[in-house]
Amino acid sequence: MTPSGGRPTPLYRIYRSLTAAAVPLAYWSVTRKLRKAGVDAERLPERAGTASLDRPDGPLVWFHAASVGESLGALTLIRAMGGRRADLSFLITSGTATSAEMITKRLPPRTQHQFAPLDAPGPVRRFLTHWRPQAGVFVESELWPNMLLEAQKAGLHLALVNARLSRKSVEGWRKWPDTARLVMDVFDLLISQNREMRENLIAMGADPDRVQQGVNLKALAAPPPVDAPALSDLKTALAGRPLWVASSTHPGEEEVVLSAHKTLLARHPDLCLLLIPRHPERGAEVAKLCRDRGLSVAQRSAKETPAAQVYLADTLGETGTWYAASPIVFVGGSLQPIGGHNPYEPAQAGAAILTGPHFASFSETYPPLIALGGAVEIEDPQALSEAVERWLVDEGALEQARAASKRFVARQSEGLEEMVNGLLSALRLEAPHGA
Repeated sequence: MTPSGGRPTPLYRIYRSLTAAAVPLAYWSVTRKLRKAGVDAERLPERAGTASLDRPDGPLVWFHAASVGESLGALTLIRAMGGRRADLSFLITSGTATSAEMITKRLPPRTQHQFAPLDAPGPVRRFLTHWRPQAGVFVESELWPNMLLEAQKAGLHLALVNARLSRKSVEGWRKWPDTARLVMDVFDLLISQNREMRENLIAMGADPDRVQQGVNLKALAAPPPVDAPALSDLKTALAGRPLWVASSTHPGEEEVVLSAHKTLLARHPDLCLLLIPRHPERGAEVAKLCRDRGLSVAQRSAKETPAAQVYLADTLGETGTWYAASPIVFVGGSLQPIGGHNPYEPAQAGAAILTGPHFASFSETYPPLIALGGAVEIEDPQALSEAVERWLVDEGALEQARAASKRFVARQSEGLEEMVNGLLSALRLEAPHGA
């Protein structure tokens, strides 16, 4: 227990009052974004804690994930736990329209989706009163104080999985140690992505006996779907042209990638770059970057065929198809100090992977992947073009790297059963006697 015996701290009381007062403005803001994204108006009240679905009969486990990446990990755990306990139903909440769309397409059996309630007393209480879950699993950095403390008050057993907080977040929590301990103490189990995060959670006030180091859930998520007709169309349109992918790129990274591609075109004039910006709405901006550098570009959003030097995949939900098409993938968010993005999806597709040096968000992933030979770290256009060039001309080296990335993913997958066992035990969800 916390030094305060679990009693609310002055800081938490202030936060609780402010969030309660801010509900009207916060609700207007978040629902405005959902409307713009085309979400059905009937679902908007979910953000106020008002359910749009009936609660299923029997025990219910609630999973909360912020966005797409976290939701993928949550869905993996739901499938595994559902396979072990056929009497369990599941509710997954998230906050974005993109995650809702993805989750709806991949819902496991006995699973429903709702938008998460705002982190304010009223919405959270309405949500918990309707759904009455037996346990809650929060993914990565979702430390919402009202949500967590109200859930604990309602008698839920709680777990934090794939825990990952930025250094700035950890430092912020540590400035208020009593409140940090208050929040940490709600969890029956905390599973960190790596040893550093485990130490940070303990420094924030988590009970060391409740903190475990686990594997990254993104390594356990099912591969992204592949649209077989779209993949076939792409291969037909390319007509044997060599291809490489630059995925999840951010401003400042496309310039590096395009510079490397221009260098590669001097030796491989039919080479195609499939460029996937992290935010598809930047499509027009990225297309202009291509043209400004003298490169021809075709845009997926405009239904143009890839008869160009750069094929701009400025759409959502097709990354799995593009990974399946290319043996070489550069993963962005790593040439700028962003923290890197998920290397598991291209590795699952059997791609050789390239990354910049800024992969702090996957600090437990890239070093062993690089050491195994499944990835190469680069830091500038020259290094990037040289790495792609080597794999284009040396088929043996490329196949070795692709095999290494697949082996790396296979090794990570062994940790899923152990994680599920720990969750079922900590959340008091072991199969009932006689089941």
